[in-house]
Formats: sequence, structure tokens, C-alpha cells
Amino acid sequence: MKSNLTENFRQLVVEQKNFFRSNKTKDISFRIEALKKLKTAIKNNEKLLMAALKTDLNKSEFDAYTTEIGIIIAEINFTLRHLQSWVKPEKVKTPLTHIGSTSYIYSEPYGVALIISPWNYPFQLAIAPLIGAIAAGNCAVIKPSELTPKTSELVATLIDDIFPVDYISVVEGDVETSQALLNEKFDYIFFTGSVPVGKIIMEAAAKTLTPVTLELGGKSPCIVHEDANLKIAAKRIAWGKYVNAGQTCVAPDYLYVHHAIKAEFLELLKQAIEELYGKEPLHNPNFTRIVSERHFNRLRCFVKSDKTIIGGGWDEAKLMIEPTVLADITWNDSVMDDEIFGPILPVLEYSTISEVVEGIQNHPNPLALYLFTESDTVQREVLNSISFGGGCVNDTVYHLSSPYLPFGGVGTSGMGAYHGKGSFDTFSHRKSVLMQTTRFDIPFRYPNLKNGLEKIKLFLK
Repeated sequence: MKSNLTENFRQLVVEQKNFFRSNKTKDISFRIEALKKLKTAIKNNEKLLMAALKTDLNKSEFDAYTTEIGIIIAEINFTLRHLQSWVKPEKVKTPLTHIGSTSYIYSEPYGVALIISPWNYPFQLAIAPLIGAIAAGNCAVIKPSELTPKTSELVATLIDDIFPVDYISVVEGDVETSQALLNEKFDYIFFTGSVPVGKIIMEAAAKTLTPVTLELGGKSPCIVHEDANLKIAAKRIAWGKYVNAGQTCVAPDYLYVHHAIKAEFLELLKQAIEELYGKEPLHNPNFTRIVSERHFNRLRCFVKSDKTIIGGGWDEAKLMIEPTVLADITWNDSVMDDEIFGPILPVLEYSTISEVVEGIQNHPNPLALYLFTESDTVQREVLNSISFGGGCVNDTVYHLSSPYLPFGGVGTSGMGAYHGKGSFDTFSHRKSVLMQTTRFDIPFRYPNLKNGLEKIKLFLK
């Protein structure tokens, strides 16, 4: 559904609310059929999606499938396998004071959800929350990013071909379109993007007390301890950092490396980067480009010749920056001010884990944290001392793709979580219902009970 600045989205929201109130979306067979249609459409448009992602971000077919298309198909399959059990009312325990009654929690859809998705994974991050919205029984409006126009256009066409607009709709446009949508009364808002925009979303939602999920970002640390398997650590960090040219919300944003193994590790990291992306990444036809000239110029300012030990080259015409590593970095360097969101990896040195913990604690909660160590003691200290959204021990990014691990941030890195059942739960209100018997009545609640207070105290003792 194409939008323009004068378009009033109120009618669209009204139509979707009317469709929702018809109760069609609450039918489990309707939800299952919708998910199957979505899966079929994705498979039928696989080549077109790959071509769109290549045009927008220069993504290879391998990256497009593994990080965008395949992960969505896996998510739909997982949801289809489990949805029948998720929708059943959950029977819970009832206390002795409520004898004669039974207690249930019903998962009910909110209604009409607004999904605002970003540009870095323009297909995955538009469709993944939609899967949860459909599974939970909601209608939805998707606002994809204008920075990846080919993919956004294809998402709009794909959705328009399989769903009526009063059920699922895609609205294309820029920032002003998002602002216009936020003026409407949605029943739920799901946003993926930057912290500053997340604050705008939350402020808009507060005016109508609309519940929100905010999938934001932050500087995600990666710690390489002295006892780590350095070769494996180097390869997994190089992959996690430079996939999608570092334009991943959970990419390692900076490294804390123990001083005793720093030199050895950095040499292995250099070898891993070359193994994955070649000796000349700027000439690698499958290395992802930076999304826009503005982001390219922002990132290029971080590449200082006196700090660069790996990479550092760029191609302005292609909007490409090769995998880069910066050494001798401290928290006072400008590259440590905000999330980098690009193929630049600063390295900080440490001697004790307590230094690392203190450094991270003095900054906003990261979305992810990665720790490479063989020590259970070090693992416990880091995991128990630092608040972060999620992460891995001896790996990077991989937690993101598990449907059994709800994904989300904490504090400034976001609120709410999704993936797997987490997506169903996010788009569902858990409604508590107590079903009471009429075969008898418990007198303790009533004020005319003789010696009532004493009896209640005795009963609750």
C-alpha cells in the first residue's frame, strides 16, 4: 500500500479494527492458513527477494538466505508446529482459599499491531514480528524502511498479493509517514531501530497508553579471556562482527582482550578476516555495502590511521568499508561513544575480569554480550555481574536464531522479547480468569461471619 504525506491512515486502522472484531483472526485454522500462505509466498519469491537485497545492500545469495529468508521460513515452521498448544488456555494452580474454583490464563490478541522495521535486515525484521502477530491472532500494519526501497517494495507487493489490506497491510514511506502512523490509535506497537527513535516511539505510545516492544541497540561487548580457544574465538568473532558489514544490532561492537594473549589473538583475527572475506574485501562481490552515504561518512570518521591495525580501506563509490580493527582504544575515544553499526572493531586491553565488568557497568545496558573463556568461574562472574539483553559464551550472534531463546534488550537496549513462543507471547495479552463453583459458597469472605476475623486468621496461619 503506497502512502503519501497527505494520506490519512485512520480509515485503514478502522478497517483493520472492524476486521479484527469479526473474530476471524481468532480462529486457529485462520491463523495457520495465513502462516502457510506467507511461507508459500516467501518461497515463491525467493529469487526476487535475493535480488532486492543485492540491490539495496549488496547482500550475497548466501547471506540473504541464511540471515533473512531461511531464518524466517524456520520461524514459520516452528510456529506452525507449536501453535495448537500455545493457543490453549493454560490451567494454573488455585490456592486453598479459593477452593471450588479453577484458574486459567487465556492468550488473547491485542487487536491491530503497528510493526516498524529497520533497514539492516529489511526482510527478516519486517516479517519476523509479523509471524508473532499473525500467530497471536492480530491484524497488522507494517512500515518498512525507506532506506532499502527495493526490499520494502517487494514486501509490500508480497503481502498485498496474499492478504486483504484490512487484515495485513504494508505502508511505504519516510520518517513523516512513520510519524503519521504514530498519530493513529493502534493496539500494539513493535519497533526495531535506534535508541533515539525508540524514545520517540515510546513517547507517542504513552499518549494513548499503547503497549510497546522496543528492539533497540547498544554497544555490545565481546570479551576474550586469556584461557579462550583463540583460533575459534577469532573466526567466530570475525563472522559475527563483519556479517552484513557490521550492520547488525547484536554484532560485537568492541573487544575486551586480555593483555597476555592480545598479540596472538589479533594475528589470528587478521587471518580469520582474510579467510572469510579475502585479501581484498573491497573487491569481494559479496561483501555487504553500507546502506547510505550518510552512514558511510559517519563510519569513515572512525578510521584513524594511527589506530588502524587491520583493514582501514574504503570505496566511497561503492559505499564499502573493509573489515577494520582499531587498537590502543580507550573509553575516551569517539568510536566508543555510540553503537558503531559498521565493519569497525575497536580493541580494548584488560588485565582482570573486574576491570571489564566495571567498564561495561559504567555504560548503558548492552543488547548482547559475548564471552570467550573455558573458565566456569569467569563465566559466572560475568553473567551474574552484567545486565544485558542476551548473548553467547564462546560464540557470537548465534543466540539470535534459536526459537527457544526469546530475543530482546534491557534498559536502554530495549524492552520486550520475541522469537519462537516469545513472539506469540509478545503479541498476546495474558488474560487471567477464575471459574467459581455454584455448588457451595465459602463464608469467609463475607463480613457477617461470626468470629470471622479469628477464623480467617486461623485459616491463613
